Amino acid sequence: MKLPSLQRRSLMLIAIVIPIVALFGYVVLRSGPLAPVTVMTASVEARSISPALFGIGTVEARFSYKIGPTIAGRVGKVYVDVGDRVRAGQVLAELNPVDLDDRIAALDAATRHAEESIKAAKAELEDALVRKDYADAQAKRYDQLWKNHTVSEMAVETKRQDSEVALAAVSAAQSNLAAAQQNLQRNRADRDGLIKQREDLVLHAPVDGVIAARNAEPGTTVVAGEAVIEMIDPKELWINARFDQIAATGLRTGLSARISLRSHGDVSVPGQVSRVEVLADSVTEENLAKVRFDALPEPIPPIGELAEVTIALPELSATPTIPNAAIQSVAGKTGVWKVEEGKARFTAVELGASDLDGIVQVTKGLQTGDQIVVHSASRLTGTSRIQITDNPAELLK
Repeated sequence: MKLPSLQRRSLMLIAIVIPIVALFGYVVLRSGPLAPVTVMTASVEARSISPALFGIGTVEARFSYKIGPTIAGRVGKVYVDVGDRVRAGQVLAELNPVDLDDRIAALDAATRHAEESIKAAKAELEDALVRKDYADAQAKRYDQLWKNHTVSEMAVETKRQDSEVALAAVSAAQSNLAAAQQNLQRNRADRDGLIKQREDLVLHAPVDGVIAARNAEPGTTVVAGEAVIEMIDPKELWINARFDQIAATGLRTGLSARISLRSHGDVSVPGQVSRVEVLADSVTEENLAKVRFDALPEPIPPIGELAEVTIALPELSATPTIPNAAIQSVAGKTGVWKVEEGKARFTAVELGASDLDGIVQVTKGLQTGDQIVVHSASRLTGTSRIQITDNPAELLK
């Protein structure tokens, strides 16, 4: 019995549509939006961690010296250049004295003149004293003669006046001597000041060190206090390190550190936190610390070189820990996707300290042994189906 043509066409259409629908359903369930998300999981482990701080810094000299004149002048000679090693007391540069030598010579002459003035004042005083003694003797003698009625009262008054004049002359001579002595003292003080200024025009190294900068050349005019030469003590170098304030909890003086210099490749050298700065950087939100070398590396790193600093913090007791890759933020909450009965459920957690290997403490929300999603092929939602794998390559399919 033959089927009507309409029924045959319907059966043929159904035979074609059913495989297509089945294939579409398979694709949707296996590769489409309803397909399970491939994930990698890990167990929550109880372990102790050694947290650490990581920061970036620059090499700086702990002690630097800016050497310049105490008065304005013109640079005459510079004997050192950048990079030269110098000894304490070594002459670094000289400034032209301009008129200082002439002024010193003038004060030398003024000093000699004051010394001669003192000699003259002493002679005048001695002469005044002799005259006073003679006048006093004459006044006494005439006073005795007047009592014997040998001389007139007018003569006696004259001799008494001569005695008072001689006394005034002595006082004037004493004042002249004191003024001459003060003048000599002032000239000597002025000369000593100029000599000191003259000596300050010769710039010496205060300590053993290395020349870091040469700020003026011969012929340059500098003002008082302006640095002609800058030098550092290469034995006292440290790292000016910066640490994110969020992770800087526990940073304190005395902690051990590892310092990786850019010029030394992957080799790190030991150090120690020498000082934690009281003032933080409010712009970059970083705390500042000085980290010194236990022993200076060779060759000595240049000032300003970048360095990576890792500060080791005390080891913490064992608590539940997870990889930081598992931490997600959903609807403003921090948590992880916890695997229960083959399904992923978002669980909010509270986190503690972490180490540089990416292991984070969990203080609330998880227990040891819980399974969590560490990586997923796509973003998970509350309705996502999951497919667990141990092969990282499957996450990229």
